[in-house]
Amino acid sequence: MTKTFIAVREVNTEVYRKFRAVAIQEKIKVGMALTMAMQGWIIENNKKVKKKDVRNLLKIKPFDFGPNSEKLSEEIDDVLYGTKGAK
Repeated sequence: MTKTFIAVREVNTEVYRKFRAVAIQEKIKVGMALTMAMQGWIIENNKKVKKKDVRNLLKIKPFDFGPNSEKLSEEIDDVLYGTKGAK
């Protein structure tokens, strides 16, 4: 494992103090704790990306917009595409 020196801006002071305290309590260096936290964050982020599945679109259920909304789709098309006079 290669080591890299980094400087990080806009770190919340209180969060950093708590993070450092936990690292000291666990008897690991802050750099190693940060590496572990970043690896965990990457793993969690990859899980979220994999959960996005096109098949989820099939789970969308239709719903009723209420009375007088039977031709709502056609009315929206008229507004967006100006198709009212093209029929």
